[in-house]
Amino acid sequence: MNAGIFLQSTPLLDNTYFEHTLIFIAEKNEKGALGFVINKVFPRTINELEQFKNGIPFPLYEGGPVDQEHLYFIHQRPDLIPGGAPVSGNICFGGDFSTAIKGINNHTLTANDIRIFIGYCGWDAGELEAEIREGSWQVIEEAALFGY
Repeated sequence: MNAGIFLQSTPLLDNTYFEHTLIFIAEKNEKGALGFVINKVFPRTINELEQFKNGIPFPLYEGGPVDQEHLYFIHQRPDLIPGGAPVSGNICFGGDFSTAIKGINNHTLTANDIRIFIGYCGWDAGELEAEIREGSWQVIEEAALFGY
């Protein structure tokens, strides 16, 4: 299993945080995996957060239950946002966040280009593979990441 795949929760995860979630795996290495729930919109927009109050309204997503004190992002504009780690195709994880925010506020970047998350999902080495084997997650090769 590599970064860039999507995981759909199965009924085994009903009545948990992960019920009806679609996750994009942004990082996978010998230490484990990191991903983001991509189908749960956060109830506030980024300009409702104190440090971004002068910006435009832009959607935030509930990335996962881990480290909900920080923002994370994925994007498909490495030409406009330097420093991101390639994940798959033209999708990158992270990069220069201040450049990304400037691009959002001047309408150079849209919700079709970037997705910002509060928190993330994390698994230690072998955990995610075990959850897939037990049937908690279904691997989906492709899903719409941006623009829905």
